[in-house]
Amino acid sequence: MSDRWAVAAVEGAGAELVPLDAAGLPAGPVEREADLVEAVRKRPGVGRWVWRSTSAVYPRLLAAGVRVERCYDVEAAELLLLGHEGRLGEPRSAAAALARLRNAPVPPDPPPRAAEPGSQDSLFEPRPGGAPVTLGELVEVYAEQQRRHDTAAHPGRMRLLTASESAGMLVAAEMNAAGLPWRADVHRELLTELLGERYAGGGEPRRLAELADEVSAAFGRRVRPDLAADVVKAFAQAGIRVKSTRRWELEGIDHPAVRPLIEYKKLYRIWTAHGWSWLQDWVRDGRFRAEYTPGGSVSGRWTTNGGGALQIPKVIRRAVIADPGWRLVVADADQMEPRVLAAISRDRDLMEVAGSEEDLYTRLSDRAFSGDRDHAKIALLGAVYGQTSGDGLKNLAALRRRFPLAVAYVDDAAKAGEEGRLVRTWLGRTSPPAAGAGEDEEAGIPQEAPRGPGDPAAPGGSATPDGEFTPGYASTNARARGRFTRNFVVQGSAADWALLMLAALRRTIAEAGMRAELVFFQHDEVIVHCPAEEAAAVALAVREAGDLAGRIAFGETPVRFPFTTAVVECYADAK
Repeated sequence: MSDRWAVAAVEGAGAELVPLDAAGLPAGPVEREADLVEAVRKRPGVGRWVWRSTSAVYPRLLAAGVRVERCYDVEAAELLLLGHEGRLGEPRSAAAALARLRNAPVPPDPPPRAAEPGSQDSLFEPRPGGAPVTLGELVEVYAEQQRRHDTAAHPGRMRLLTASESAGMLVAAEMNAAGLPWRADVHRELLTELLGERYAGGGEPRRLAELADEVSAAFGRRVRPDLAADVVKAFAQAGIRVKSTRRWELEGIDHPAVRPLIEYKKLYRIWTAHGWSWLQDWVRDGRFRAEYTPGGSVSGRWTTNGGGALQIPKVIRRAVIADPGWRLVVADADQMEPRVLAAISRDRDLMEVAGSEEDLYTRLSDRAFSGDRDHAKIALLGAVYGQTSGDGLKNLAALRRRFPLAVAYVDDAAKAGEEGRLVRTWLGRTSPPAAGAGEDEEAGIPQEAPRGPGDPAAPGGSATPDGEFTPGYASTNARARGRFTRNFVVQGSAADWALLMLAALRRTIAEAGMRAELVFFQHDEVIVHCPAEEAAAVALAVREAGDLAGRIAFGETPVRFPFTTAVVECYADAK
């Protein structure tokens, strides 16, 4: 049996299949099956399934208890190939790829499907993905994609990228099916503890109403603390000028409204983002199932289609509790992006610093900052995230003297961005054509980036209608894009490494016959839910997967990718 088969669903539940050769061309006759699930189930020897979209096929297989080892997701690959060709934003469906191949009118992609929190059954329904394509058309697109890989700047790396993105699609589908263990009763107790009783009619719970009264009393008039404009106006009337109601700005103000206002904002966020309505919508049968989207951001980081899975407050994590007799193995990659910078820049001295599982910033401070860990951390993060003014500039100069290749790597990426050129991750994920920065993550600003007055990483800028910067636009636009591309090459390469880590971990768990299941992933953190007796083996598997991913992605380098791992019953106890 061929190691690689293409499969396409046909009207009803049937399927057409064909074996493929190394070039992606048919290597045998087309076979027809009455049932897609049985078609896959009866061919366990297939090493890689080629299909239009994992989200359109795999949930149905998982619901029937069928797991596949590897796949090639044509639509996920098309997005990456379009980006590499400088055409990000063009329709990425298989039907669109076929139309481009045949010089026919290109159909638009369908609008993103909204998440359906009210029914977990929707997780196992096929996902719409534009006009359907036949098996022959799918194979035609796939073969052309194989040829397009050969034209990439680094064909081998690009093939690895599309393979790992497809693996990520499998992981995401399995995580959606497994769900994150969630105790609804504990969640309700937390909400009552934090917010107080709910009033009839859906108004604010008791504690929020009390804090709103405190804020109003402090200002001497009725103020809506949930309305930023009302709060800014109230401060102005009190003789205090504020630009926003962000916490870092409020904390610098001496006024009796500050304390209840900060507390109100924190609890209000919990009420609206993870309150009783969220619990009713998103938690079913002891599981929270967010729809994970690999590569949902341009940097390759994952997003979710609703549910806020990547922003679970620590206090709410108290509701994430393993099943009886099971544990949560929570693993955080230590200083992942600085280690990735060492690997992709090939800076010998920085690779040596990152070649230990010890704290990277401490080792860095011993080399270049007289033992001052804080300055070392600020300098390295500043180099990656674009903090190149004030103290950041001074620290960057010290970093440049000691690790010139690492700093030059991100400097070159920033220069390319300022000039409107594309930059790529180590494996070949490509930045969008020059355009305004937009949201924080799209601007390459991670959650740990500096926030506060004078933050040099603030997004901004605008673009011409065709998405290109021109000399006639303000120089701040070019600088904003430079900050974005400076971080993109590091953050994106870290996202590529994370895909390989997840794929390796998934494979180890399967080959060992463990009952463990991947249930959560966020940038540099992964959670595995497993029987207590498997926890030690899972923790070891995570560590080995990180090192293997480093070798596969970046080759043989001294750089290590350690994890801080906790085995807990409750997610909140991991940190």
